[in-house]
Amino acid sequence: MAIRVLEIIFFFYFASHIPITLFIDLQALLPADVYPEPLKDLLRWYAEAFKDPMVLDPPEWFKSFIFCEALLQTPFFPVAAYAFMKGGCKWIRTPAILYSTHVATTLIPILAHILLHQFPMKPHPGPQTPQERWLLVSIYAPYLLVPVLLLLTMLLSSTYSSPSRSAAASAKAKKKK
Repeated sequence: MAIRVLEIIFFFYFASHIPITLFIDLQALLPADVYPEPLKDLLRWYAEAFKDPMVLDPPEWFKSFIFCEALLQTPFFPVAAYAFMKGGCKWIRTPAILYSTHVATTLIPILAHILLHQFPMKPHPGPQTPQERWLLVSIYAPYLLVPVLLLLTMLLSSTYSSPSRSAAASAKAKKKK
């Protein structure tokens, strides 16, 4: 039962990531004329409301993460969404481990930047107060927490480990006794 709840969470995470990446995140990489004005307005509203200047004027290191998201992660999103909607798909284990470690690793510098960087007030104001910084961290935090939860699920759940691994672990434990 608990594993099915996690799979549903993972399904919604990956399914929702598809439009977010295509319509919001990739605006940092693609030419402005690719996007209709309402989507550009949405991005500007978000940046102003949550003081996230990285999405309007991304540093090169941030663009590299978005490039990885576009090239490596976006093709994985529908595959993962399918696997977790269906449930119990052992074949998703290795790709999910690769995805989750990659994404968790990219979120560490993003969160550190939000918490420690002295953002300028112009042209796009960044967070200045601890409250503004923690609000922005709370926007990015699920993109660290869900991948860590996914990694732990793939590594520790018997649903996603192969029978040979479980049998080998059991045999090894019996030998120690």
